[in-house]
Amino acid sequence: MTYRSMASAAVLIGATSWVLASASLWGQSQTPAKPAASDRAGASSTSWTPPRTPDGQPDISGVWTNFDPTPFEAPDPAEDEKRMAALREWFPTGDRTGPSPDFDDGPAASKRNVKRRSLVVDPPNGRVPIRPEAAAQKDYALAHLTDSYVYHTPWERCITRGIPGGIFPGGYGSGYRILQTPGYVVIQYEMIHEARIIPVDGRPRLGPSFQFWNGDSRGRWEGNTLVVEITNYNGKGPIASNIASQAMRGVSQSDVLRVVERFTVVDPNTINYEATIDDPKTYTRPWTLAVPLNRDPEYQMYEYACHEGNHAIPNTLGAARMKEAAAGSETSRR
Repeated sequence: MTYRSMASAAVLIGATSWVLASASLWGQSQTPAKPAASDRAGASSTSWTPPRTPDGQPDISGVWTNFDPTPFEAPDPAEDEKRMAALREWFPTGDRTGPSPDFDDGPAASKRNVKRRSLVVDPPNGRVPIRPEAAAQKDYALAHLTDSYVYHTPWERCITRGIPGGIFPGGYGSGYRILQTPGYVVIQYEMIHEARIIPVDGRPRLGPSFQFWNGDSRGRWEGNTLVVEITNYNGKGPIASNIASQAMRGVSQSDVLRVVERFTVVDPNTINYEATIDDPKTYTRPWTLAVPLNRDPEYQMYEYACHEGNHAIPNTLGAARMKEAAAGSETSRR
């Protein structure tokens, strides 16, 4: 285990112990009732005030899920047909192998969520304002998946789903456990079991020489909203990593990326999550994505043993090398 992993585990364990030990002091931290199906994300009473932790933070501790079938972007028939034509050129057999819906470990959608056209809420057309060169770079990587592991996303390589991409709906592994301690908010991600530690004590961020896959997060509370600003990315990860992200899957982040997340508590069972992405090397303007997080005290988070069961990349690359070898043998016989 690396020092970084040990440090994350220590904080997470400490946060768990602190939350359990403090439960009797909070007075309002009892397990909430299961959300009513008639509730709607964002439809909160203006008079509702969230409970507070001993150090004054709005209490958002608990398990939350982001099941939501809303498309990442609003439809664009012309652009979508262009991409499909490119896919048909790369994969002439029409193979679209993917996970079976039988393995979905949760509801296809939360009945509490308001139906929306797209997760992207700004620009108003629901489309990400991606630069052509960034889209071309992503398409090139997709066309060369069988050439090298470097063309696969960090999620497929069991490194990280990224920030903010780790909170974008993926259809499974969709649990998030939030713990709070004085000066910190900790988010445990079910998928790739990452523990994200967000200081909210006003400390200065790290200098520009420190760069990370998931950037450097600094949070603050503005009323019922946890605002988190992330900078210091290393430029190696994508903004989104799985197929639920549609055309945004694999679009690279740059080292000048700046993300502002907003976790707004709107009622006892709903957090409205928004992420504004500002990356002038990749997009022509900033854009914003929004998705509700629903409290689910009955949801069970399981270990996401990624490396232990990751046969996708070895099989993909191995099959390609076997195909090349077979083609070489056939050529030599002629």
